[in-house]
Amino acid sequence: MKRRAFLGGGAVALAGLPACANPPPTSTRPDARPEDWIARTTPGADRIVAEANLGSRAQVGFALVDARTGAPVETGSPLRALPPASVLKAVTALYALEAMGAGHRFQTRLIATGPIRNGRLEGDLVLVGGGDPSLDTDGLHALAADARAAGLSEVGGRLLVHPGPLRTIERIDRAQPEHVGYNPAVSGLNLNFNRVHFSWARGGSGYTTAMDARTDRFRPGVSTSRMRIADRSLPVYTYADADGIDAWTVARRQLGGSGSRWLPVRNPLLYAGDVMRTMLRANGVAAPAAARASGGVPQGTVIAVQQGASLDRVASAMLKFSNNLTAEVLGLSASAARGAPTRSLGASAGAMSTWLGATTGARRPDFDDHSGLNGTSRINAADMARALVAPGAMGRIRPLMKELRLYEDKSLPIQAKTGTLNFVSGLAGYFDAGGRPMAFAIFAADTARRAGLSVGERERPEGGQSWGRRARNMQFKLIERWARVHA
Repeated sequence: MKRRAFLGGGAVALAGLPACANPPPTSTRPDARPEDWIARTTPGADRIVAEANLGSRAQVGFALVDARTGAPVETGSPLRALPPASVLKAVTALYALEAMGAGHRFQTRLIATGPIRNGRLEGDLVLVGGGDPSLDTDGLHALAADARAAGLSEVGGRLLVHPGPLRTIERIDRAQPEHVGYNPAVSGLNLNFNRVHFSWARGGSGYTTAMDARTDRFRPGVSTSRMRIADRSLPVYTYADADGIDAWTVARRQLGGSGSRWLPVRNPLLYAGDVMRTMLRANGVAAPAAARASGGVPQGTVIAVQQGASLDRVASAMLKFSNNLTAEVLGLSASAARGAPTRSLGASAGAMSTWLGATTGARRPDFDDHSGLNGTSRINAADMARALVAPGAMGRIRPLMKELRLYEDKSLPIQAKTGTLNFVSGLAGYFDAGGRPMAFAIFAADTARRAGLSVGERERPEGGQSWGRRARNMQFKLIERWARVHA
């Protein structure tokens, strides 16, 4: 019950009681206003930032704006450019939705370059990517089943793979450890988020290993990723490209008993072709080993199509699960749709920076990728908040964001995108304060401490998790303050 309502209701009730004493000729103290009381009992933003204890070199910037008018409500170093981490995916979602539309669907096709006579294809069978970031082994099985239904039982020519409109980029960020699954190749063909499942088990004579393209339904082994156990302690993993084969080694002394992990795929076309061949054989279609198609997309008859989910669903999953591959594919596809450069992630991200400035008036965005994995991207809190309240932005993206709850005030829902790198933390999104929609962006980073990490420290740096917890706690406390003071 609001204090103003309580005081007002109490005055009415007391008016019906008999007078017990005359009132004093003057008031001994003014009535306290609820707004004043809230302001006095709520920690200030400077205090919240200081108590986070993020380090003397850490920098923080934040901006709170009225989502209906775009007017600033409360800011702190709002023009300080900092790494957005995965908060950048919110910009990428807006970029893709504006360029391609919420109903856009990516397609993966099987093309026959010749006729099918008595079940035999007199020509090549070509798997052509369309950029679908959610393509999985189940999808390739469905393509193979449709090809069989079209009368195919044998490929007389070659089994080829083509990336379609997007060229292959070996990895998102070269500064990341070699083996992390969140830093795969990006291409027009992206199977299982361009990850391969590595598992191991210790037996009487040593270890058995497996590399497969598993889903809940299928676990096809692959020949395009190989693992060798090396008798060493460190490094845990090494990688080499062996003529299109992802050749891995793992340190024996790090394996323990049994386990598994997802490793990145660096040759996504041959990986998808390898699994496509297995799925064809599972459906009774004989095909040779896959090879890359050269030049443009081969001409022929489309005999099977696998259609992905609508773009708004893909973007929502990206925002909720923060998948880096999806962000890069959406960003590259949006740039291609706009006629912007896609020769590299940096070129495409630069086009997104220019688009954001032209669309929202943002003055200082500088992006090097679409996922935020690369710690060199920069944006300030004011520009990020401005992007969230640009015409049509809130209606497009707020329903797609993940809903978060504060640590203390769990009754206040927030729709937001989080971002985390080593010694970098971001949060941006929306909440309602007393029925008033607000947009916000909060960035914190200790870039000097991040830059000092060795490659071996980057996966789990000492102090990194506790720093991130303190930064997230600071962000939530700022939102709790804003919800109380500005309601």
